Amino acid sequence: MTKVKVGIVQMSCTADIADNQNKAIERIREAAQKGAQVVCLQELYSSLYFCNIEDPSNFDLAEPIPGPTTQALAELAGELKVVIIASLFEKRTRGVYHNTTAVLDADGAYLGKYRKMHIPDDPGYYEKYYFTPGDSTESVLDPSGYRVFKTKYGSFGVLICWDQWYPEAARITSLMGAEVLFYPTAIGWDLEEKDPVINEEQHEAWQTIQRSHAIANGVYVVSVNRVGEENGQLFWGGSFIANPHGRLLYKAPHDAEVVHVEELDLAKISYYRRMWPYLRDRRIDSYGPILKRFID
Repeated sequence: MTKVKVGIVQMSCTADIADNQNKAIERIREAAQKGAQVVCLQELYSSLYFCNIEDPSNFDLAEPIPGPTTQALAELAGELKVVIIASLFEKRTRGVYHNTTAVLDADGAYLGKYRKMHIPDDPGYYEKYYFTPGDSTESVLDPSGYRVFKTKYGSFGVLICWDQWYPEAARITSLMGAEVLFYPTAIGWDLEEKDPVINEEQHEAWQTIQRSHAIANGVYVVSVNRVGEENGQLFWGGSFIANPHGRLLYKAPHDAEVVHVEELDLAKISYYRRMWPYLRDRRIDSYGPILKRFID
């Protein structure tokens, strides 16, 4: 296929898990009705963003993957004939948990999962307390931790929130064959921060770094953020879709729930990579120092 219709679901969440799940299902159905063939949900869509505090009771929110939620979404994917990209809190085993995104194909098949590789630890985002960095791709052919999912409608890479600040993650996933990079996200403004310049800089940096991944790798980027106020954070929404030259095809508002569908022409990836041959001109023989933490 050369064209694919991608749906994004930007929504607010409550403490009611069942309510969030039902809302997500309704929004997926809405996207499918609008023609979506692929639907991406935001990071940890089934609960409030719980990483604002270190509370051991929050581990009770985790579930196995595959598990009950992926089974329900698989049935929905098969019914609607859509690919579903769903970010969940994974219980791998007792004491080992991951921030994980599962991918369900348009026939309902479970294609696998990507476990978030870069884990932040900042005020309001204490993710290192909860999440082990990703280390398994469920594939002996690719032990790096990064994943590309070959779906009915194209080859898609998935990275999660904090991953979006790292060009290495986008590059590796693109080199593995991703045509679209999806970024389920949960990021917002601290309600105690009153300086509008700082808030604007944060948002602009977030969008700019991801658009740069589209440009440098000649791929589409789809970033899906949550919206609404939760525990001292105002999640800024602003979900967006960028083409392989970084141009915004769509940007969601900062203060509203949104279901949007955008058609992407995957054939244009070849056009952009021929006109701007960044991959051709890479000096892979000179990149050894990138494996060092810092060069003294």
